[in-house]
Amino acid sequence: MTTGTGPLDADVQDFLKALASTTRQEVMFLFNGDTELTVGEVAKRLSLAPSAASAHLATLREAGILISRREWKTVYYRANPDGILKGLDGLRDYLLACCPPVDYDRSCG
Repeated sequence: MTTGTGPLDADVQDFLKALASTTRQEVMFLFNGDTELTVGEVAKRLSLAPSAASAHLATLREAGILISRREWKTVYYRANPDGILKGLDGLRDYLLACCPPVDYDRSCG
């Protein structure tokens, strides 16, 4: 995506796309603290088909918002604080470059 002020970084685009879905927003609320969940647990808690839960988790993982680990055939997902902060930092940097608040220098300086 390119705008009059410059391109939005691809990582930030993926971050925003991943969080654009209300279902994926609901999924993220399941991962409070250091919670680890499987596809089946997410599907059950949100009344989703396992295939739908898997697709949503994959999108969040690909955007860096979740990380996963495998134990035999089971994949466990959890929030990725570093990925979340990276996405937020990139979004903040983009918005401050394109349209900073009028008194931004005073409040941050």
